Amino acid sequence: MHIQTPSQHIPAIRFEELNWVATDPLPRDLEQSHRLHEPDHMISTIDPITGRDIGDLSGHPSLLDGNLTIYFESEETKAEFERTPVNHPYAHS
Repeated sequence: MHIQTPSQHIPAIRFEELNWVATDPLPRDLEQSHRLHEPDHMISTIDPITGRDIGDLSGHPSLLDGNLTIYFESEETKAEFERTPVNHPYAHS
């Protein structure tokens, strides 16, 4: 037979008397950081024409487009990428 005795210890957190300290955000945390999701520079190591990942970037051609560097497997795939027409809904002729 198992007899339960009342617990004699005090709980670590007493929820009936919440007295939390430092729950207000710091001034720097009032708005989300813009740098969190916007890196300064991005590098794509996947050739957009062949879809293959380029392991060693040295010696491979690249194209700088704003804050993005795109690496290609060969000069031929780079030239093919540059010949690809832009199909963007906001691009006007």
